[in-house]
This record gives sequence, structure tokens and C-alpha cells, in this order.
Amino acid sequence: MSVYALSDAEFKLLRDWVYAQAGINLSPAKKPLVMSRLQKRLIHFGLNSFGEYHQLITGGVERTEPQIALDLLTTNETYFFREPKHFDFLRDRALPARLPGTTFRVWSAACSSGEEVWSIAMLLASHLAPGTWEIMGSDISTRVLARAQSAHYAMERAEHIPRALLTRFCLRGVGSQEGTFRIVPDLRRRVSFRQINLIAPLPDVGLFDLIFLRNVLIYFDMETKAAVVRQLCSVLRPGGFFFCGHSESLHGMNLPLTSLHPAIYQRQARG
Repeated sequence: MSVYALSDAEFKLLRDWVYAQAGINLSPAKKPLVMSRLQKRLIHFGLNSFGEYHQLITGGVERTEPQIALDLLTTNETYFFREPKHFDFLRDRALPARLPGTTFRVWSAACSSGEEVWSIAMLLASHLAPGTWEIMGSDISTRVLARAQSAHYAMERAEHIPRALLTRFCLRGVGSQEGTFRIVPDLRRRVSFRQINLIAPLPDVGLFDLIFLRNVLIYFDMETKAAVVRQLCSVLRPGGFFFCGHSESLHGMNLPLTSLHPAIYQRQARG
């Protein structure tokens, strides 16, 4: 494979483009990642430089290529039942506090390839009656959303799923699917997925009792981070809960959230 050099000027063009599209602030340390992930696209189009590729994704002729570039440049690391204390809180505090007679609604606002969504679904299905809960997963990347919706994973991804939940909610692949598993159809029917760009105005998604936005805010600058969380708070019901990643902080932002535990917040009744 050809290896293309990525100049500092070209990296700045691509970094500014990603920031404008998704609010993601690529540090200089991400330059090798950008180079490695995009060089196949240069080969695909027979281009000579990353500058030419930038012209292609901003020129409006190749309508699908900007989304492909965005998919390639967004980082999507996740796994089942990541940060277990969040799931303990969901089970022990959030579910008992739900409003009687209402549907408990959860949004995984950057669901990547779906492991977070299906982890939440397994937990809710274990503690709530059918028809009393809903989950929406969203991401800016259509590529990972397709994986999430397929609910089909390599068996090694099951490492962190509790045995009882693995037995109840996952089907082991056989024949050509050996070495994989898939979430059971009953669970898949209760989850919806949407492509949503968190720095754009939100579509009509309704109100949620709990919003997960974990390990995403680290890619935003302070201004973008505050704007994204403030917008999500507008669809979080008063008393609802907001989860971010343990490496992330909402300190110094004027938000209608009260800190309860590390990376766990509650929407204030007012504000």
C-alpha cells in the first residue's frame, strides 16, 4: 500500500473540518491516526495528497464521502458493561426512583457499536416488565450504528457480560456464525437507533429519564462540551440522571445538574 505524507497544513485543514462537522477537537497527537485511517480513501479515488482529499470532501460532488471520512475519524472504543458502577446505580437508584405509570426512557447518546445499548437493555429487561421501558441509541457514525443495530458480535466481546445475562439474552452462533453471538430478537425489538449529531439542533426525541454520554466529552473543547451537555439537559426530565465517563468532568459549567457520584449527575427540578 502507498503511504502518503500528511503535512501540518493538511492536518489543520482536516482537523478544522472535523471540528466544524462534529465538534471533535483532534490534538496534534492524532495526526498519525488521521493519516492511517484516510490513506485508503486517497488510494480509492486516485488522489495524490490529503489536500486533494480535503477538497473532495468539501467540494460537494462526492455526496457520501464526507460521512465516510467522519466515520473513519471518530473513535469508537466500547465494551459491554463498561464502568460497572454506573450499571449498579441504574439498578439500585435510578430504577426505584422512576415515575409510577410512565415508560422509563434511556438514551445512549454516543452508542458507538452498541455494547452500551445492549448492556442497558439486558439490565432493564431483567428488572422491568415488557412495555414499561424504551432505549434509544444514537451516534454520528452510520458505520457503527449499522453494527449496533445488527446486535452481532465476536464471542470475545462477551467477556464482561454477567453469565446469567449472557445465557438469557445472547444466542451463540453455530455453523458459519460460530465464534459469535447475537442479542435475542425480543430485546432487539425494544431498542431504536438514530443518527444524531450532538452539536446540531436535536430532532424531536421526547424526554428521557436517563442519558448516557460517556467517553465522548473528552474530544470536545470546553465551549462545545458545555453546549452539548446543556442541549441534552433540555431533554432530560427533572430528577433524571446523566452519566458521563470517569475521565470526564463537568466542572466549571453552568448546567442544571447536581453531582451525585463520580460521573453521575441528577437534573435539577429547575434551571
